[in-house]
Amino acid sequence: MSNKKIQLSRMWKYFIDATMEIINEDGINQVTIRKVADRAGYNSATIYNYFGEVSHLIFFASMKLLKEYTEEVTESMQKGQTSLEKYMLAWECFCRHSFQQPAIFHAVFIMDLGDHPERMIERYYEMYPSDLINIPEELKPILFERSMTKRGKSLLQLVAQDGLIDERQVDSLNEMTNLLWQGMLTNILNNRLDYSLEEAQQKTLEYINQMVKNALIIKNP
Repeated sequence: MSNKKIQLSRMWKYFIDATMEIINEDGINQVTIRKVADRAGYNSATIYNYFGEVSHLIFFASMKLLKEYTEEVTESMQKGQTSLEKYMLAWECFCRHSFQQPAIFHAVFIMDLGDHPERMIERYYEMYPSDLINIPEELKPILFERSMTKRGKSLLQLVAQDGLIDERQVDSLNEMTNLLWQGMLTNILNNRLDYSLEEAQQKTLEYINQMVKNALIIKNP
């Protein structure tokens, strides 16, 4: 790595670390360019040499805070014996972590990041390649995909290939499950529901399970 790239990486991580500290101490809504600059020991103008806007700082810091989820979902899916079991284990882990950290998951999977958000995930793993060390090769394409729609579809297509659901059901089932999760998470963040985080997690999983059950192909004995 050239000296220029080393310097760029070092500065980039200074600002991400500062953003993570603010999120952990004050909450994600308290992150501003000025606060991050002050925490990192630089002026605000310097940040714009590395990040286009504050949402990008929040996204990258949130990605770093998802490391525990990323490692756990990988381990969980490996316990599944079938493609359907892997799909449901992935949802179970995703719901558990997302409703424990709704603002963080909103920042990564829902928040508007402008054009080409998928490039930002690539950028993240360029800066933190060690986060991929324990990730099986077959799961890496999913991690590089920010779109929940594309993530879920890739897993459901495997379920369809195994003859467990009709291929024609993939798009609608994928859309319904994703909209359910997004709606529940957004309502929780906006204080539109009386559910606790645990109740929101439980209900989301119950509804997803029911949707999947309704889509299963019933085979005659």
